Amino acid sequence: MDLTTLRQFLVVARLEHLSRAAGELRIAQPSLSRTIARLEAELGSPLFDRVGRLRLNDAGRVFRVHVERALGELDAGRRAVAESAGEGHGVVRLASETFLALTGPLAAFKRAHPQVEIELHQMAVEEMARRLRAQEVDLCVASQPVPADDLHLETLPLLEEPVVLAVPLDHRLAGRASVGIDELADEPFIATHQGHWQRRLLDRLFAGRGLVPRIVCEGDEPGAIQELIGAGLGIGLNPAFARRHLAVRVPVTWVDIDSPDCRRTVTLVRPAAGHLSAGARMMRDAIAGWDWDGGAPAA
Repeated sequence: MDLTTLRQFLVVARLEHLSRAAGELRIAQPSLSRTIARLEAELGSPLFDRVGRLRLNDAGRVFRVHVERALGELDAGRRAVAESAGEGHGVVRLASETFLALTGPLAAFKRAHPQVEIELHQMAVEEMARRLRAQEVDLCVASQPVPADDLHLETLPLLEEPVVLAVPLDHRLAGRASVGIDELADEPFIATHQGHWQRRLLDRLFAGRGLVPRIVCEGDEPGAIQELIGAGLGIGLNPAFARRHLAVRVPVTWVDIDSPDCRRTVTLVRPAAGHLSAGARMMRDAIAGWDWDGGAPAA
């Protein structure tokens, strides 16, 4: 097997669809099918189930982990050689569920290090685990644990804060200092899709009371939730960071939730082992040193 075969396998494994994988790779589907068939013959085991739609099987999932690690190490080696050859600090690849809270530290970092190219990738924590394993991203910022049991991660807490309820200015709860979950059973919620930390927290809070939240709007833009709430379309959970930094711009009011576990912890995550470029080390230090309460580099 060669590197091209392995890279093509990863695309098919990710999409679980031959024609879409062929389109992304810009090759003919019959050629890609033959490549996967040869790989399976060489390994002596099918990697996909082909009953109905294409599905990665148990052997395929095991092989995928090893291929991601191997190709990730090769790519990391190329970057390390380029850095040692004096080709600058290169590219820093940062992943996050949302970049709303990161605009300040990223802007400060770019002003301080204009020679470093920054790539930003928005994704769920499950995708972060895969990208970290494959060394396709250098650093991740997450508001929930990254599920990477097979990968030892270094985590650095950045911010711990309560999560509050945002409601329209004319809502019945607008004058309240706090509210219990039971009082929200029939309220229309604007939420993120399944997998995002806000949705997981909302579902967990309601499940703890034997309830299910009434979702009237769900999406992949956490930053748009406040705008939709301000438009009167529903209510929703927001971190205290949003209350501090969006209170003037967005016409909502904030109500504390009577639950001690209604909180989030934001962490900076990277693999504990492996090479970290000079640019990535500088970004790690810049994000870790940011004053998250004051919105400025730490003194």
